[in-house]
This record gives sequence, structure tokens and C-alpha cells, in this order.
Amino acid sequence: MTIHLIKLCVGVESVEDLAAHQLLQLERADNPVHRTRMMPKRADELLNGGSLYWVIRNSIRVRQKIVDVRQYKDAEGKGMCELVFSPDLVPTYAKPKRPFQGWRYLKSDNAPRDLNSGDTALDIPASLDEALKKAGVW
Repeated sequence: MTIHLIKLCVGVESVEDLAAHQLLQLERADNPVHRTRMMPKRADELLNGGSLYWVIRNSIRVRQKIVDVRQYKDAEGKGMCELVFSPDLVPTYAKPKRPFQGWRYLKSDNAPRDLNSGDTALDIPASLDEALKKAGVW
């Protein structure tokens, strides 16, 4: 079974901002990474096609496929987790999400569809999608 993660993308204003930040990481490594204190207990399920869904400005907007979950120790010797992603950012339909701490598991049934999924004939910008949802039209 596949499971996903959801995480706030703190300090990032847009998907383009996230892409620029990760380009800097790609100058030093093959894949972008995110370090977190807690090791997911369901790492095997994450590595079975799971993605990390980024919450940007109160909505899920983009996802990245998780390619590895590894343990490491920081400079003080404290155990940490490193989530390794595919460099590809996959835009999703905007799905409102309230702030929370850390990361959470996300079931596939609750994950927003990719913008280019073919599930709908409409491919609209994330900002328009969000505005329609807030207005109760979508």
C-alpha cells in the first residue's frame, strides 16, 4: 500500500519559489532533501510510490515523489531523518489546508489530483482553482 506525507513549506511564497530554493540544493546534490526530526514508521509504504505534498500559503499546491528515507546524525550527534525527493515538482489542484506542526501521513484517497492528471478537461492555474473553491463555486 502507498502512503504519502503532507508538510508545510515554511518561508516559501509559491511553487516557483520552492523550485528556486531546490535548484540551489541540486548544485550540491543529485536530489533535493528535507531534514526532519522524526523518522516515519511507515517508510516502506512511502517508498512504494509515495510523495510529499507541500502546503504553500494555506493550500496543497505541489508534490514530489519520495525516492529515499534515510537516517543520519546532525552535527551534535542527534538522530534525524532525511527525506530525499525526485527533483520534479508536480503541480496539484489547490486543496486548502490549515496550518499544523511537523508532517502528517496522507492517504491516496485524500490527496489532491495532479493538474495534468487528465481527470478533468480543465487545466487552470492554482490561484484560480483556489479562488473558485473559496467562492464555493468549485
